Amino acid sequence: MLLTLALSCALASPPTPRQAIAQVLATQAAAWNRGDIPTFMAGYWHSDSLVFIGKSGVTYGWQPTLDNYKKNYPGAAQMGKLDFSRLRITLLGADVAQVVGHFHLARPNAAAGDAQGQFLLIFRKLNSKWVIVADHSS
Repeated sequence: MLLTLALSCALASPPTPRQAIAQVLATQAAAWNRGDIPTFMAGYWHSDSLVFIGKSGVTYGWQPTLDNYKKNYPGAAQMGKLDFSRLRITLLGADVAQVVGHFHLARPNAAAGDAQGQFLLIFRKLNSKWVIVADHSS
């Protein structure tokens, strides 16, 4: 009985910031792998102040970032299967964290082949939810 109660309390406790951030990334990867870019974008701050830095330069805003993803990844072959690895989640404060990691897109059916690189994400906890406010992927 005591073990069951302890287990129930442990399961009911809220995730740590690191766990919550890792869950955002896992949810994004799962959405991407289903070809669901709008759900993938739910991990980003829905704001004109979102910053995305990629090979094409700087994009400001959630909607332009979504538009870029849709333009650059129009179908399953271009999207491939996304995997995040080597995640290093560092809390910078109670409501801000940085994540450094590696991404890999396995795209066996795309003319361009696989894609991979490094990223630096800045997460903030806004309205009780961890979201990406800045993304530098290369």
